[in-house]
Amino acid sequence: MRAIKVLVVDDSVMFRQMLSRGLDKDPTIQVVATAGDPFQARDMILRFEPDVMTLDIEMPRMNGIEFLRKLMPQYPIPTVMISSLNTAVFDAMNAGAVDFVNKLENHEEDGLEHWIRDELVPKIQIASMVKVGKRVSRPVATGEHGLKMNTTGRGLLNKILAIGASTGGTEAIFEVVKHFHKDIPGTVIVQHMPPGFTRMYAERINSQCEVAAKEAENGDLVEPGKILIAPGDKQMRLTKTGGIYRVEVKAGEKVSGHCPSVDVLFQSVASVAASDALGVLLTGMGADGAKGLLAMRRAGAKTIGQDEKSCVVYGMPKVAYDIGAVEYQVSLENIASKVYNVFNTMP
Repeated sequence: MRAIKVLVVDDSVMFRQMLSRGLDKDPTIQVVATAGDPFQARDMILRFEPDVMTLDIEMPRMNGIEFLRKLMPQYPIPTVMISSLNTAVFDAMNAGAVDFVNKLENHEEDGLEHWIRDELVPKIQIASMVKVGKRVSRPVATGEHGLKMNTTGRGLLNKILAIGASTGGTEAIFEVVKHFHKDIPGTVIVQHMPPGFTRMYAERINSQCEVAAKEAENGDLVEPGKILIAPGDKQMRLTKTGGIYRVEVKAGEKVSGHCPSVDVLFQSVASVAASDALGVLLTGMGADGAKGLLAMRRAGAKTIGQDEKSCVVYGMPKVAYDIGAVEYQVSLENIASKVYNVFNTMP
């Protein structure tokens, strides 16, 4: 099996060298070149034709986001961003990056080796399997005309929307929820993301979409027009007491390889909301969420899976489809309207 050819782009000579040495220890990866800025990177891409690029956001002459926006239309290359805790990472995802890792601040050898092995290498391996195409820039707009809930009052309070995603999910989720109005049922979301970034991601949705969004805290109410996003290092479950939905947010072990886990959320929704729920499983590597979505369907919930063509990685939705968990398979651009349509046909 051929090693994944990687280009490392970072303005720090020392960090480039450490990354290169660390990545080359993995037998599945070969660092074919390094670059200190986007102009050098462009030359290296043409010369070495790497399979994956790692890219820093803050660089001289041109930042990583601007570079991606200029590069992707001509040379689409799977890119993993290496970013400090910064909202700019979501602009990079919008510009075409596949995924990101939280930049390691402590460069001590043991910590760096662990970070490269457990955080960066898996993201590079996933990115190497992604088919990156030309991205069509869509306007950041709030709710779409024509999407309207027919259910009002108490009926709406009893409904739950649960969404799960992984690789490619930050943009996929945003593409869905930007069409939501304040009449959308209470929504709970798990997106595989490091701690800290989930809060910033929720704030991005809250500031740019019609619906309210926040990083979930233990005991938060789940109510219409509101999105709760699981924190990056905690498991989130749906609960119901006295007819009122809330979330339980607690530290826990990884389930299906993740914390937060889509399976954990979906299993709780199946138990608590049953036929009053709709589950949506979006792009992502692996199988997290598939069993949970099946549990939801068996409990009487409606289920949607993103189709292969519109997925960045057709992993989680494929597994769910293959085991019979997906009732409706829908392209990303049509999921928001399908969500409204399904809720409007539910009793």
